[in-house]
Amino acid sequence: MTEEILVNHTAHETRVAVIQQGATQELHIERAATRGLVGNVCLGKVSRVLPGMQSAFIDIGLERAAFLHVADLWQSRSGSPGGGLPTPIEKLLFEGQPLLVQVIKDPLGTKGARLSTQISIAGRLLVYLPQDPHIGVSQRIEDEAERQALRARLQKLLPADEKGGFIIRTSAEEASEAELEADIEYLRRRWRQILEGSRLQPAPALLYQELSLGQRVLRDIAGEATAAILVDSPEALAELTEFARTYMPSMAGRLRQYAGERALFELYNVEDEIAKALSRRVDLKSGGYLIIDQTEAMTTIDVNTGGYIGGRNFDDTIFRTNLEAAHAIARQLRVRNLGGIIIVDFIDMASGEHRDQVLQELRKALARDRTKSSVNGFTSLGLIEMTRKRTRESLAHLLLEPCPTCAGKGQVKTARTVCYEILREIQREARQFNPKEFRIVASQEVIDLFLEEEAQPLAALGDLIGRRIALQVETLYQQEQYDIVLM
Repeated sequence: MTEEILVNHTAHETRVAVIQQGATQELHIERAATRGLVGNVCLGKVSRVLPGMQSAFIDIGLERAAFLHVADLWQSRSGSPGGGLPTPIEKLLFEGQPLLVQVIKDPLGTKGARLSTQISIAGRLLVYLPQDPHIGVSQRIEDEAERQALRARLQKLLPADEKGGFIIRTSAEEASEAELEADIEYLRRRWRQILEGSRLQPAPALLYQELSLGQRVLRDIAGEATAAILVDSPEALAELTEFARTYMPSMAGRLRQYAGERALFELYNVEDEIAKALSRRVDLKSGGYLIIDQTEAMTTIDVNTGGYIGGRNFDDTIFRTNLEAAHAIARQLRVRNLGGIIIVDFIDMASGEHRDQVLQELRKALARDRTKSSVNGFTSLGLIEMTRKRTRESLAHLLLEPCPTCAGKGQVKTARTVCYEILREIQREARQFNPKEFRIVASQEVIDLFLEEEAQPLAALGDLIGRRIALQVETLYQQEQYDIVLM
């Protein structure tokens, strides 16, 4: 199945959508002010050791200390004779100790970032494990003969005294030996830079920052099925083209500048998909619908028939609604980036055969997901329990915040999200109209942000469209409310 990748880039935000058969399948958003930390390597300082929890808090230069569990201590695992119990954390760490760590989970809510001392550096074809002399193969490559052949190919390229290890990614299946050697050298160079930084800088210090969102998309998502990568920013296109030519030349020719009159995400209906992905309700083509509720502990998904009555056989109606819901659920998990524990309440089915088919259809739909998931099957209550790996914030956590008006019972868009919507709308309006001035009428919170943190993007937009942009506070407006007045 072919796909298109859309990259909407501004100085303050990058948004990426993966489109298959005309529908948005994945959304990725990265903001310059709150760039994700996963993959970053830091020289941290142990601020507290908790023997009772077998964990420690590490200062890596963030507002909140990061969390390190004994299971994520490489010294603990590697030092366990015969794979026995890990060495207690209090025997490995002490307060004030400098420690080389990598972020494996971003901060989420009240939880700090999660760390590991087993460093891994991802390249286009390989993942380098500098502390672990092991050659692994991606689980997505299932054929055992092919796995062994890939291991043998890589082993021939490594010196006998190689102390590190590698995981072979699926993109390495068709790679030449020259490409593999180039990736090995790139990863080793990165590791040498990290070690050099750890010797020269005092803790806490950032030693290695993960690639930008656009570069990660090229490295991790783009592949043979990618027909085109459309980029609406000349600066982003230049950066991605240089990256592609250096590390993945086959993708350079698929990068294209989008310069249409309509905004890129508007043309492909991605803006509508984002709005739908922030709603609890997801309508199905049959007339049924899903209700998706996200909490701190888990995500629950309820399937309902709605107005769908189908034919005369009510059991068949339920079965068909559940089959459609299985595909919709798999897609919503990707678009919303939902992770952790997920409970699905399909409409009750009397037939065991129908239940098995719905379960099989859900697993089949999830198999296309790049993020690992596990489906445990139906419980005695008729619910499906599943998990999906959580590596970054969900779409709702990124774009929404608790509503101050309803004491946190609902959610509203953040002031920054509203700011960026206003900037995009002014850019669209400037293509169609030619006023002397655009006046933004918005809440105090939004105007304050434009006067402070978002002043530069606002000024840049004014220069781009060649028009003055004025600001006006409307005290009666809620945070999501705004008007753009053409003067």
